[in-house]
Amino acid sequence: MNQTPSESDRPSILVVDDTPENLRLLVNLLTQKGYKVRAVPSGKLALSGIELSRPDLILLDIMMPEMNGYEVCETLKANDSTKNIPVIFISAMSEVLDKIQAFEVGGVDYVTKPFQAEEVLARVELHLDNRNLQKNLEARNQDLAKALEQLTATQNYLIQSEKMAALGQLVAGIAHEINTPLGAIRASSSNIVRALEESLGEFPKLFGRLSEEQQDVFVSLVDEARSRQKNYGTVPPLETRTRKRALTRQLQKYDIEEARYIADTLMDMGIEGEVEPFLSLLQCPDAEEIVQLAYNFLSLQLNNKNITIAVENASKVVFALKRYAHYDHTGDKQVVDIPESLDTVLELYHNQLKQGVAVRRDYRPLPTLWGYPDELNQVWTNLVQNALHAMKGKGTLEICVDCCDSNIAIEFTDSGSGIPPDIQTRIFDPFFTTKSAGEGSGLGLDIAKKIVEKHKGEIAVNSIPGQTTFKILLPVEEKPRDRGK
Repeated sequence: MNQTPSESDRPSILVVDDTPENLRLLVNLLTQKGYKVRAVPSGKLALSGIELSRPDLILLDIMMPEMNGYEVCETLKANDSTKNIPVIFISAMSEVLDKIQAFEVGGVDYVTKPFQAEEVLARVELHLDNRNLQKNLEARNQDLAKALEQLTATQNYLIQSEKMAALGQLVAGIAHEINTPLGAIRASSSNIVRALEESLGEFPKLFGRLSEEQQDVFVSLVDEARSRQKNYGTVPPLETRTRKRALTRQLQKYDIEEARYIADTLMDMGIEGEVEPFLSLLQCPDAEEIVQLAYNFLSLQLNNKNITIAVENASKVVFALKRYAHYDHTGDKQVVDIPESLDTVLELYHNQLKQGVAVRRDYRPLPTLWGYPDELNQVWTNLVQNALHAMKGKGTLEICVDCCDSNIAIEFTDSGSGIPPDIQTRIFDPFFTTKSAGEGSGLGLDIAKKIVEKHKGEIAVNSIPGQTTFKILLPVEEKPRDRGK
């Protein structure tokens, strides 16, 4: 059952008009739609009220005494705290120059009086959605910026002893994994801004010249492009050119001007084949601008989707780092999710692994294991890093987890060069290393062994050229008593 949004969740709208009848009409219309509405009869009162409580959107008349709507909007846009509040002008002034001035001072839309209720509500909803999208982008970028700051702080805390070598290699990969979605967000945000700038100024003029039937066709064109984008895969360049020429000829058959340009835009939208349903738009004098406008609306939706995917990818890396960096200060054993902890480490090594290492995972159902999760993460880190070094970044890494009698068995098998028999008995000795100076301290496997033994387990190695397996056995114990109980 749908719940009525709380007072704090409802968007707030400020209506500014010196005509009481207009104020009553707009307040009633917007209140019935669930918005919080404030009404003021002058520009000066509006500016004073905004300082006390900032609305999510402003509906602003132009012709008012003392201070007209243009002056109010300019004042808002000059103030850093109010410049991002969207302003929709609602005025009886219908000249093109009046509308141009409205957009020049910072308005996002223009509605001519007498207005249609449905038009006002549609534009209000559109710009509230755009404002929410902008707020979400700002919040997500702030979260990612904070995550990068936390990454730096975590690095300073963790880079010690053997972790210095491991994290020293991890940080570059993690930064790459975060910078990639940040770049996608930055590009998509720029595309959204460009599409909005191109569309909002032209939309009222172009859409107003369309008949009601053509407006319906415009909506159908955007909806059809949206549905086709879901299944529109990559097409080879040669086939794309062939399809584009065919679409151009089809448009020319209907005497459509600028057929080649329109065909290019329609192809970018995924529209090809039957164009008859859209002929009433394509044959009008403004067809080129109308198709571009439809493409811009589609671009807004596609770029929003790209931002969502990029944020999810970045969040996954940040969440993995958060789990990896967690340190339990209580000293008490906790339930250890072996597959989850392994996947956390693999996620942090994703950038190195994807360069040429195939990872195969075989996780079988396990009983509950009590232990120290953050310390076991260090074991997995050392073994994965050693495997990458042995394979020189190319090969196969297999990780198997299964039950073995009363133990949980974890095996790491890599396809590297192997460990010579004469040093296999020494690899767990402290400070013993076969790596070059600066690549390792020789404490990694010694630390891993001590952590396994702390869990009353065992670690062993079996190696031949092309296959090295580290096997860890961790005993399954009953739930331990907490300290002090």
